Amino acid sequence: MAKLAFLGLGVMGYPMAGHLQAAGHEVCVYNRTSAKAQKWVEQHGGAMSETPRGAAEGASIIMACVGNDDDLRSVCQGDEGAFAGMSDGAIFVDHTTVSDAVTTELYAAAAEAGLSFVDAPISGGQAGAENGVLSIMCGGDQAAYDAVEPVISIYAKICRRIGDSGAGQKTKMCNQIAIAGLVQGLSEALHFAEKSGLDGRAVVEVISQGAAGSWQMANRYETMLDDEFEHGFAVDWMRKDLGICLSTANGNGASLPVTALVDQFYKDVQKMGGGRWDTSSLFKRLRKLD
Repeated sequence: MAKLAFLGLGVMGYPMAGHLQAAGHEVCVYNRTSAKAQKWVEQHGGAMSETPRGAAEGASIIMACVGNDDDLRSVCQGDEGAFAGMSDGAIFVDHTTVSDAVTTELYAAAAEAGLSFVDAPISGGQAGAENGVLSIMCGGDQAAYDAVEPVISIYAKICRRIGDSGAGQKTKMCNQIAIAGLVQGLSEALHFAEKSGLDGRAVVEVISQGAAGSWQMANRYETMLDDEFEHGFAVDWMRKDLGICLSTANGNGASLPVTALVDQFYKDVQKMGGGRWDTSSLFKRLRKLD
């Protein structure tokens, strides 16, 4: 059993850290709002710290799941950042979805300090985190990955090193690009069914068993038809992720016309007041256009 730290107790990090503690590891948590960390300790045991540095002291592996590039920098760097508290040879595992630019920056800073840095963004949503069945895509040095993989696997159904530093973040971009098109396609199919006077549930029962089937269809069509959009990943976060995808594509020459279009559709959802609705709210946008 290892001494671990977990930084960031949002809807994903809170249950992920809980799985580590339940597996017998000694976990110290940090959260920007300390009341959330105190609640976690009361529920799961372990310890909490008022700073990332304090949480990282003595830990062999430090996990983070925060909001964006700037949030990640703030928990890693500075006098009270995790890097300042980490021992030589300790490994930082970043589960946040961020740009590959900040990943490159922090990987280099960690190496200079005698530390390791693994980018390990996650997919599977809140339910995946709570049930310990996340998909985790990693980038970084092979030795560092080999050291953390058994621990990460506590809350993963699949964990794989894709390549060198940044490869995990680029793979997460592929994930978000694919989801954007899938959700828009499902929304249009359900919208077309409604406009044609068809029973959407009956339609999905049939088409989900063929080539049109997907996780989004299996898990979201009923709530979409019921006009319920309080499940899963929020539109505000999806737009953040798609912005990273589009910015990276501008640099590597990839053409993402559907992703760019769906990003604008999510902007429409935000204008409807749906920034905290889940990503399947693209269907609500189509209904509003009627």
